[in-house]
Amino acid sequence: MDDLKFREEPCAEDVGRVARLLSRTRFFTAEEEEIGASLVTERLREGARWGYLFLFAESQDTFVGYTCYGPIPGTLDGYDLYWIAVDPDSQRGGFGRQLLAATERKVLELGGKRLYAETSSTAQYQPTRSFYERNGFFLEGRLADYYAPADDKMLYTKILVR
Repeated sequence: MDDLKFREEPCAEDVGRVARLLSRTRFFTAEEEEIGASLVTERLREGARWGYLFLFAESQDTFVGYTCYGPIPGTLDGYDLYWIAVDPDSQRGGFGRQLLAATERKVLELGGKRLYAETSSTAQYQPTRSFYERNGFFLEGRLADYYAPADDKMLYTKILVR
Protein backbone atom coordinates (compact mmCIF):
# COMPACT_ATOMS: atom_id res chain seq x y z
CA MET A 1 0.00 0.00 0.00
CA ASP A 2 1.41 3.37 -1.02
CA ASP A 3 1.59 6.03 1.64
CA LEU A 4 -0.54 9.06 1.04
CA LYS A 5 0.58 12.64 1.06
CA PHE A 6 -1.87 15.09 2.57
CA ARG A 7 -2.50 18.71 1.78
CA GLU A 8 -4.81 21.02 3.73
CA GLU A 9 -5.04 24.07 1.51
CA PRO A 10 -7.24 23.79 -1.55
CA CYS A 11 -6.20 25.10 -4.94
CA ALA A 12 -8.40 26.08 -7.87
CA GLU A 13 -7.89 22.67 -9.54
CA ASP A 14 -9.45 20.96 -6.51
CA VAL A 15 -12.92 22.23 -7.45
CA GLY A 16 -12.89 20.08 -10.60
CA ARG A 17 -11.05 17.22 -8.90
CA VAL A 18 -13.68 16.99 -6.18
CA ALA A 19 -16.55 17.23 -8.67
CA ARG A 20 -15.06 14.43 -10.80
CA LEU A 21 -14.31 12.28 -7.77
CA LEU A 22 -17.82 12.57 -6.37
CA SER A 23 -19.28 11.76 -9.78
CA ARG A 24 -16.99 8.74 -10.24
CA THR A 25 -18.07 7.19 -6.93
CA ARG A 26 -21.67 6.98 -8.21
CA PHE A 27 -22.87 7.49 -4.64
CA PHE A 28 -23.97 11.10 -4.89
CA THR A 29 -26.74 12.94 -6.68
CA ALA A 30 -25.91 15.76 -9.09
CA GLU A 31 -27.02 18.21 -6.40
CA GLU A 32 -24.70 16.63 -3.82
CA GLU A 33 -21.81 16.68 -6.31
CA GLU A 34 -22.43 20.39 -6.88
CA ILE A 35 -22.51 21.05 -3.13
CA GLY A 36 -19.24 19.18 -2.58
CA ALA A 37 -17.44 21.18 -5.28
CA SER A 38 -19.00 24.47 -4.14
CA LEU A 39 -17.59 23.98 -0.64
CA VAL A 40 -14.10 23.99 -2.13
CA THR A 41 -14.95 27.14 -4.11
CA GLU A 42 -16.25 28.88 -0.99
CA ARG A 43 -13.21 27.85 1.01
CA LEU A 44 -10.95 29.35 -1.66
CA ARG A 45 -12.96 32.57 -1.48
CA GLU A 46 -13.48 32.79 2.30
CA GLY A 47 -10.42 31.04 3.74
CA ALA A 48 -10.21 28.74 6.77
CA ARG A 49 -12.27 31.10 8.92
CA TRP A 50 -15.29 29.96 6.91
CA GLY A 51 -15.31 26.78 9.00
CA TYR A 52 -14.94 24.11 6.32
CA LEU A 53 -11.57 22.37 6.50
CA PHE A 54 -10.09 19.94 4.00
CA LEU A 55 -7.54 17.19 3.63
CA PHE A 56 -6.65 16.28 0.06
CA ALA A 57 -4.90 12.93 -0.41
CA GLU A 58 -2.46 12.13 -3.18
CA SER A 59 -0.57 8.95 -3.98
CA GLN A 60 2.27 9.11 -6.49
CA ASP A 61 1.09 12.60 -7.50
CA THR A 62 -2.44 11.34 -8.23
CA PHE A 63 -5.49 12.77 -6.45
CA VAL A 64 -7.11 9.81 -4.69
CA GLY A 65 -9.51 11.34 -2.18
CA TYR A 66 -10.40 14.01 0.29
CA THR A 67 -12.26 14.89 3.43
CA CYS A 68 -14.20 17.99 4.31
CA TYR A 69 -14.75 18.54 8.02
CA GLY A 70 -15.20 21.33 10.50
CA PRO A 71 -16.07 22.41 14.02
CA ILE A 72 -19.73 22.31 14.97
CA PRO A 73 -20.81 25.79 16.05
CA GLY A 74 -22.16 25.90 19.59
CA THR A 75 -20.31 22.79 20.74
CA LEU A 76 -17.24 22.58 22.95
CA ASP A 77 -15.31 19.97 20.98
CA GLY A 78 -17.56 18.44 18.32
CA TYR A 79 -16.57 18.20 14.66
CA ASP A 80 -18.58 17.11 11.65
CA LEU A 81 -17.10 14.91 8.94
CA TYR A 82 -19.05 16.37 6.04
CA TRP A 83 -17.43 14.42 3.21
CA ILE A 84 -15.02 11.55 2.80
CA ALA A 85 -14.50 10.13 -0.66
CA VAL A 86 -11.87 7.96 -2.30
CA ASP A 87 -11.54 7.43 -6.03
CA PRO A 88 -13.06 4.06 -7.02
CA ASP A 89 -9.77 3.00 -8.64
CA SER A 90 -8.02 3.52 -5.29
CA GLN A 91 -10.61 1.93 -3.01
CA ARG A 92 -9.83 -1.23 -1.08
CA GLY A 93 -6.21 -0.17 -0.74
CA GLY A 94 -6.50 1.30 2.75
CA PHE A 95 -6.55 4.88 1.47
CA GLY A 96 -9.92 5.65 3.09
CA ARG A 97 -8.66 4.42 6.46
CA GLN A 98 -5.46 6.48 6.12
CA LEU A 99 -7.42 9.56 5.08
CA LEU A 100 -9.84 9.19 7.98
CA ALA A 101 -6.98 8.67 10.47
CA ALA A 102 -5.20 11.79 9.19
CA THR A 103 -8.44 13.78 9.50
CA GLU A 104 -8.92 12.53 13.06
CA ARG A 105 -5.38 13.64 13.95
CA LYS A 106 -6.12 17.12 12.56
CA VAL A 107 -9.35 17.32 14.55
CA LEU A 108 -7.47 16.34 17.72
CA GLU A 109 -4.81 18.99 17.01
CA LEU A 110 -7.61 21.56 16.76
CA GLY A 111 -9.05 20.50 20.13
CA GLY A 112 -11.83 18.27 18.84
CA LYS A 113 -12.84 15.21 20.82
CA ARG A 114 -15.94 13.94 19.03
CA LEU A 115 -16.31 13.35 15.31
CA TYR A 116 -19.75 12.92 13.76
CA ALA A 117 -20.59 11.43 10.38
CA GLU A 118 -23.96 10.92 8.77
CA THR A 119 -25.03 8.64 5.96
CA SER A 120 -28.04 7.00 4.41
CA SER A 121 -29.75 3.81 5.54
CA THR A 122 -30.23 2.51 2.00
CA ALA A 123 -28.54 -0.67 0.80
CA GLN A 124 -26.22 1.34 -1.44
CA TYR A 125 -24.65 2.88 1.67
CA GLN A 126 -24.04 -0.38 3.55
CA PRO A 127 -20.32 -0.25 2.63
CA THR A 128 -20.17 3.31 4.03
CA ARG A 129 -21.80 2.28 7.30
CA SER A 130 -19.47 -0.73 7.56
CA PHE A 131 -16.47 1.55 6.92
CA TYR A 132 -17.46 3.82 9.80
CA GLU A 133 -18.06 0.89 12.14
CA ARG A 134 -14.73 -0.78 11.23
CA ASN A 135 -13.00 2.51 12.02
CA GLY A 136 -14.38 2.97 15.53
CA PHE A 137 -17.63 4.88 14.95
CA PHE A 138 -20.83 3.77 16.62
CA LEU A 139 -24.41 4.40 15.57
CA GLU A 140 -25.63 7.25 17.75
CA GLY A 141 -29.01 7.82 16.17
CA ARG A 142 -31.37 7.22 13.29
CA LEU A 143 -33.82 9.74 11.87
CA ALA A 144 -36.56 7.92 9.97
CA ASP A 145 -37.40 9.06 6.42
CA TYR A 146 -34.91 11.94 6.69
CA TYR A 147 -33.67 11.99 3.10
CA ALA A 148 -36.77 10.41 1.55
CA PRO A 149 -39.35 7.77 2.47
CA ALA A 150 -37.49 4.64 3.66
CA ASP A 151 -34.17 6.53 3.51
CA ASP A 152 -33.15 7.25 7.08
CA LYS A 153 -30.33 9.44 8.29
CA MET A 154 -27.79 7.35 10.21
CA LEU A 155 -25.72 9.43 12.63
CA TYR A 156 -22.39 7.96 13.67
CA THR A 157 -20.07 9.18 16.42
CA LYS A 158 -16.44 8.52 17.23
CA ILE A 159 -14.80 9.57 20.46
CA LEU A 160 -11.28 10.71 19.59
CA VAL A 161 -8.39 10.04 21.92
CA ARG A 162 -4.71 10.81 21.62
